[in-house]
Amino acid sequence: MRIYSEIGVQVADVLLPKKGIDLHKWATIACDQFTSQPEYWEQVTKEVGDAPSTLNLILPEVYLGKPEEMERIQTAQKTMRQYLDNGIFEVYSGLIYVERTVLGKTRHGLILALDLEKYDYSAGSQSLIRATEGTILERIPPRMRIREGAVLELPHILVLIDDPQHTVIEPVAQRKDALIPLYDFELMQGSGHLKGALVADIEVEKQVIHALEHLASPEVFYPKYGVGSEKGILLFAVGDGNHSLATAKACWEKLKPCVGMYHPARYALVEIENLHDPGLVFEPIHRVLFGIKQPLEKALVNFFGETGVTVTDCPNAEAMEDFVKNQSGKDQIIGFVSPQGFATITIHKPTSNLPVGSLQAFLDDWLKRGGAQKIDYVHGEDALYHLSRQEGNCGFYLPAMDKNELFKTVILDGVLPRKTFSMGEAIEKRFYMEARKII
Repeated sequence: MRIYSEIGVQVADVLLPKKGIDLHKWATIACDQFTSQPEYWEQVTKEVGDAPSTLNLILPEVYLGKPEEMERIQTAQKTMRQYLDNGIFEVYSGLIYVERTVLGKTRHGLILALDLEKYDYSAGSQSLIRATEGTILERIPPRMRIREGAVLELPHILVLIDDPQHTVIEPVAQRKDALIPLYDFELMQGSGHLKGALVADIEVEKQVIHALEHLASPEVFYPKYGVGSEKGILLFAVGDGNHSLATAKACWEKLKPCVGMYHPARYALVEIENLHDPGLVFEPIHRVLFGIKQPLEKALVNFFGETGVTVTDCPNAEAMEDFVKNQSGKDQIIGFVSPQGFATITIHKPTSNLPVGSLQAFLDDWLKRGGAQKIDYVHGEDALYHLSRQEGNCGFYLPAMDKNELFKTVILDGVLPRKTFSMGEAIEKRFYMEARKII
């Protein structure tokens, strides 16, 4: 393992399953996906069977708050130790180049570890590694219960770099035929194909590090974003898995006084991707409310005022989507889905620069006042419509964010409203594949 402290990077010792293990059953999707669709995880459990699998090392969040939560956590931690004791892993030291192909798109990434000392998820953070969206603090303790007793970490964290000249990851991709192949297989549940290769050439590694250092240099950073030294340099922006990285940070801060600064838990394994990768598409994250207890329109008027909001019926989903996608001007338009059909909500007096921000402020207030039992954040129209058309539920359809605005917005305005965007649909999310010791 090698550490490049100025940019907060560790080239880690990565654990991968030994040859002979069925990787199709080994790799499973991020734990925070399909949280309102237990049938997905039931199917995964059936497909995995008794085979070694990352399913046995995580807690799918569909089980958070359920009676079996603690038992699953304890079983996952026990299984980590068993897998290590049984010698099912090989250790690889170096960057790992990754290709993920799904839904006709291919994304390219590099696996490395980031220094949690250079990460701060708090509002107004000026750290080198930063959250892009608001962190929900109450989501951290359940994850801490998992990580604090774990001997391994398995990353589903995707971290973005803003590299329009394609200087960091793409030169490695151009040399992929010279890399050492590690895995190449089909993922389960129609989630595409995954390939990985070891960057064993130290000169290639140094070129990656030099390119990252260049992006983080003041003479490049400040003119690029039109800001001065009052703004901290942002090199790594968390795209997916912010709460997992925040959990790693919280665990490290708790552990640090006991173990000192030189400990594996100081770092977190992630995959970095270039914001400008053509295969990377930003998708909106829609909202579903369960157990509606109060009329929506009355709640909207109470929050935005009599002249601040208008609800208009739509004949079908397509018409609703068109209104949302083609909006212009100062008004903000959000789609609304219920058992009664489709509509648009036009906010004439927004409380945020983004429609998702205005909506989330309203939903937080409505939930606080007992307007619904709970909220979930879903990817893709199919899941939104399936859940929102069920009796007692409703859903909100949101427009996508322009990914090219991400870094500058975070630098100038701070974190975005939580769950503003998704890097692809649910089946495009990162699968657990690699592991790293954190003891």
